Amino acid sequence: MATPSPGYAITVRVEAPSSSTATSGLAAAVSAAGGALTALDVVESFADRLVVDVTCDAVDSDHAESITKALTQVAGVTVRKVSDRTFLIHLGGKLEVNPKVPLKHRDDLSRAYTPGVARVCLAIAENPEDARRLTIKRNTVAVVTDGSAVLGLGNIGPAAALPVMEGKAALFKQFAGVDAWPVCLDTQDVDNIVEIVRALAPVYGGINLEDIAAPRCFEIEARLREALDIPVFHDDQHGTAIVVLAALYNALRVVRKSLDDVRVVVSGVGAAGHAIIRLLHAQGVTDIVACDRRGAVHPNGEGRDEFRRWIAENTNPRGATGTLKEVLAGADVFIGVSGPNLLTGEDIATMADDAIVFALANPDPEVDPIAAREHAAVVATGRSDFPNQINNVLAFPGFFRGMLDAGAHEITDAAMLAAARAIADAVGPEQVNASYIVPSVFDPEVAPAVATAVKHAAHATA
Repeated sequence: MATPSPGYAITVRVEAPSSSTATSGLAAAVSAAGGALTALDVVESFADRLVVDVTCDAVDSDHAESITKALTQVAGVTVRKVSDRTFLIHLGGKLEVNPKVPLKHRDDLSRAYTPGVARVCLAIAENPEDARRLTIKRNTVAVVTDGSAVLGLGNIGPAAALPVMEGKAALFKQFAGVDAWPVCLDTQDVDNIVEIVRALAPVYGGINLEDIAAPRCFEIEARLREALDIPVFHDDQHGTAIVVLAALYNALRVVRKSLDDVRVVVSGVGAAGHAIIRLLHAQGVTDIVACDRRGAVHPNGEGRDEFRRWIAENTNPRGATGTLKEVLAGADVFIGVSGPNLLTGEDIATMADDAIVFALANPDPEVDPIAAREHAAVVATGRSDFPNQINNVLAFPGFFRGMLDAGAHEITDAAMLAAARAIADAVGPEQVNASYIVPSVFDPEVAPAVATAVKHAAHATA
């Protein structure tokens, strides 16, 4: 299933003989080693030799080394340098701060800073609501993590989480014009996290919680929502749920089934699974069976925390028991937010006709999507190298844009359902098919559409 990815792109600078076949020999070596050649540039030319940059995608770091070794075995070729293109774009970080106002002479300084700034400070002291109008607060989001559940990497800590939070902040700006900043906390104590974020909140118009492990993330979000007058949104939960629901709307259009009638099995009851189940429930899906490591979650199960208890009390109306594979038989929809390689193509074959499979574990899904496609009508993953990528970038930039523009602070089911519908509707009736159920993250119409839908929903429930 593994294929070369831009996430493992390398540029190998080599010296090669200045023959007519030099570059074709380099290209052939990359291809034979299983790499995906993306560029081959002659950067220097001499009478007897060429200096060539060979750029290609690899499957992983070991594969990149194998490609480099293959290039050294081409006759007359010497490797000068190998550059990891992913590390290169992270050098020095991915963010910077730029002033929005000119600071060219004393008059500018007197207004932007002292003495003029004092007047603005006093105005805010007299009317704190003016902070939204007169500071960065109205357009600024804190991307907060404790580093405990970073991507699929686990508990790697706040410093190692920083590149992800930088990337998140860059996406906020790129897709919705929201100024976001990483806040990586060197504590995993719930009380400490809540108090730190509460104390930082005056600077921000919203809090995006990110990569915080369950069940701690649930308590942190609930307490911050209670304490703050700005929106608090755990993207791993709600962003995922919004995009999953959007994709499901369109997948059901493809197979001509209804939300009211389908049987849904969800693998994983952590942050994402819990939020997906809640949003599906809010949308009116009645037949949901959630599975954890012990199998189907049901009311008679023991050792459940309060979040699993909610799932047990509000899902599984048929009282299904058994393993994931057992309860999957006859289901219309499988949604996986758990771990890799839990199912096979044969397991998918036991589902209902025209089944829908969302295998979202990253980087390795719950089932090989190629094997799943042999039996399911629609297959989606979290990967960028297969059709139908379920990507939170479709949701969170526009969602926060709408909340900030509305001046709203309460995250409601109505706002999330509106966001999901806006994403789904970005794929027109003439476009939707089994390989295209969600729009591209680069579709410029998605974030504005989500922002408008969320803003209207926020105003309607205010």
